[in-house]
Amino acid sequence: MKTTRMRTMFWALLATTAIGGGAAAYSQATGPMWDSSQLPESRGTVKQYTLTPRGDVDGVILTDGTEVKLPPHLSAQTVYAIRPGDQVSVRGLRARAIALVDAASITNVATGKSVIDNGPPDRRGGGDDQTVSGRIALQLHGKRGEVNGVVLDDGTTLRLPPPEAERMQDQLQQGHTVSARGDMLDTALGKVVDVRAIGTSQDQMTELRGPRPPGPKDGPDRRGPPPPPPPRG
Repeated sequence: MKTTRMRTMFWALLATTAIGGGAAAYSQATGPMWDSSQLPESRGTVKQYTLTPRGDVDGVILTDGTEVKLPPHLSAQTVYAIRPGDQVSVRGLRARAIALVDAASITNVATGKSVIDNGPPDRRGGGDDQTVSGRIALQLHGKRGEVNGVVLDDGTTLRLPPPEAERMQDQLQQGHTVSARGDMLDTALGKVVDVRAIGTSQDQMTELRGPRPPGPKDGPDRRGPPPPPPPRG
């Protein structure tokens, strides 16, 4: 709760003290609104990550006991850039009463790799679809062995609902060339496409029908609703 209040106060303070143009500067900005390099700096050595109940990294603890908070959506970038034992430079708002920094950025001093909080990623669908093409290097499977995606030669991952992967199984064989359209997430650990349409080429793609409920093909969750009871005589 304290961290949330500090973050709110921090952004409100920056909004009221920003230099050089107000709304006009904002309208011309092509990157993040605020420059994290202008924030107070703390330095130290990473002792360990801090984890959410789901196992996402939401910060680090330094060897001097300082807790550095980062939002969970930066989990992959943090693990990629920062590891225990690394010396880091942290820019953010430091708490008065406890050793806590609400970080806007964290940088690996040795490598120069930085993790910057630019806000949560935009997960809205529609209008952001991208198309990729490549040769299938291998298939991906769920815990029960069902195919739920493929990996292309360039490392890009294509994910499909298992029922649709089953329907498209002839096109998803290793060595085949495919084109796919969908929402792409490009992270420090690789690219993944949530496939909406797939085919042998960009001009010949089939739209996916969307995920079906789990369970066997003839199970009750795959059948239509039962017929209504007969009218009472």
